[in-house]
Amino acid sequence: MATLGIWTSILLGMGAVFCAVLGAAGWWRGDLVAELSRFEGPLAAKIRGAARAHLGPSTRKRIPSAWLEWLRLRIVRAGDPADLLPEELIWLSALGAAAGIATGAVASAALGSPLPLLPCTALGGALPHLRLREAIRRRQARIVRELPFALDLLSLSVEAGLDFAGALGKVVEKGRPGPLRDELGLVLRRLRMGRTREEALLEAIPRVDLPVVNSVLTSLVQADRMGTSLGKTLRILAGQLRAERTQRAEKLAGEAPVKMLVPLIAFIFPTVFLVLFGPIVFAMTFGGAGG
Repeated sequence: MATLGIWTSILLGMGAVFCAVLGAAGWWRGDLVAELSRFEGPLAAKIRGAARAHLGPSTRKRIPSAWLEWLRLRIVRAGDPADLLPEELIWLSALGAAAGIATGAVASAALGSPLPLLPCTALGGALPHLRLREAIRRRQARIVRELPFALDLLSLSVEAGLDFAGALGKVVEKGRPGPLRDELGLVLRRLRMGRTREEALLEAIPRVDLPVVNSVLTSLVQADRMGTSLGKTLRILAGQLRAERTQRAEKLAGEAPVKMLVPLIAFIFPTVFLVLFGPIVFAMTFGGAGG
């Protein structure tokens, strides 16, 4: 009971600090409803808008700009989910850490030990970043799958007589919906805004951050600088990507039997042995006693 009282006091103190922060930010006041009414949309959108308006500037002042830029680039690589801002990701980490502290406090009170507090807090604070990393991984995997088809379509359009911008427009128009088409559409918009082909392609490298995509974009830049035939370069790149994908599939197929050993030994073999030899062992153990 004493331990539970200590953790209750800690949580109440955290709540008091949170309320004080809200009051300092201008949220905790009598005209809160009027403040939220300034923003349109459902309640969640209004709260988000108020948070951006009141806490956003103060957060940007206190967080190093290099860290905010790094977070912004990771959000872009994840496909800009839910129009997320870097400071909102920091808020989500803080809320996750607070939830982790509450969960760890309850677990510590139940177990009578403070050991669960630190892992729960770390996991709660890291959860938004882990979800963001998973979104980046899924988006990059989709880009790798879609890249050979996009290069084929781009190569056919260039060899049909279109310039690079026109061929890119055909890929964006006819290509499969997905993150690669979104990135190519962004490159196309950069070209139409007056950027050179080299600048538009090089700007896409940090947004995607994939070795295979970086290699393709760098090869296109080099072909543009050296005056090499763009259609031939695209055709060679598409062939290389297909060969690499085939090799990767063969490698995964070769690794499958090794990966199957663990579930076979841990789950399937014991079940088979139990079905085959269980009746024999039962008969040998209890057959004589029954006779």
